[in-house]
Amino acid sequence: MSFISYLVNGISLGSVYAIIALGYTMVYGIAKMLNFAHGDVIMIGAYVVFVLASGTGLAPVLCVILAMAFCTVLGITIEGIAYRPLRSASPLAVLITAIGVSYFLQNVALLIFGANTKSFTSVVGTEPIKLAGGELTISGETIVTIAACIVIMVCLTLFIKKTRAGQAMLAVSEDKGAAQLMGINVNATIALTFAIGSALAAIAGVLLCSTYPSLTPYTGAMPGIKAFVAAVFGGIGSIPGAMIGGILLGIIEILGKAYISSQLADAIVFAVLIIVLLVKPTGILGREIQEKV
Repeated sequence: MSFISYLVNGISLGSVYAIIALGYTMVYGIAKMLNFAHGDVIMIGAYVVFVLASGTGLAPVLCVILAMAFCTVLGITIEGIAYRPLRSASPLAVLITAIGVSYFLQNVALLIFGANTKSFTSVVGTEPIKLAGGELTISGETIVTIAACIVIMVCLTLFIKKTRAGQAMLAVSEDKGAAQLMGINVNATIALTFAIGSALAAIAGVLLCSTYPSLTPYTGAMPGIKAFVAAVFGGIGSIPGAMIGGILLGIIEILGKAYISSQLADAIVFAVLIIVLLVKPTGILGREIQEKV
């Protein structure tokens, strides 16, 4: 039963990575840029819930909704101030700016909350499930995290395929110039992408801190990097790929900690990524992009 328990925990952790990776893969797929500040939006969302839950006594669901709203506005603001002026700049300039935004958010959190670890109270009220005569216990956080990942994946896929805004995102991802000629507001479409990704980051931050109940200004750093790895693993730019990559990464990490070494778990994750990219450089579900000349 221990293997099944590890597997379930891996799927749960991988579901968090998948939700975060969706933000990375959407921004890259549409804006063709890597938003390395995305991991810190996770941390901001968790802090918003922490402050609201401990200071106002609001219902957990309302706290999460307000955190999503706050991170949505934050994502749009970051895109408008930091990234939009660099729309025609080199990828290196955008990458350096993203790293700068990441450190800025971390240091703002340090100034406001300090470096001490906060004890995060889970917002999940679901009771654990006991299976196999009580030998296997699945926590409420695990159940909610996996369910949230599935619901988000389905809703996001339907949004992209069935709505005008989703079709505009697909058009912009294919060719920004042609999309603009067809009357699509490219800036608004990219801003919407950041808004959705940031709202998902808030959810991921809350689920992550509910499962692992500690919070610091650096909480989002490593999960953000691992989620980026998951996005590349699954095929960056592919929404199903982000989910597959995230879940596989979570399973590899948990099984690596359980059966090999907890200290080498992160190294194992990155080693697997290197192997996958050597075999299939575009990732599991990625596709080669033909460059225009």
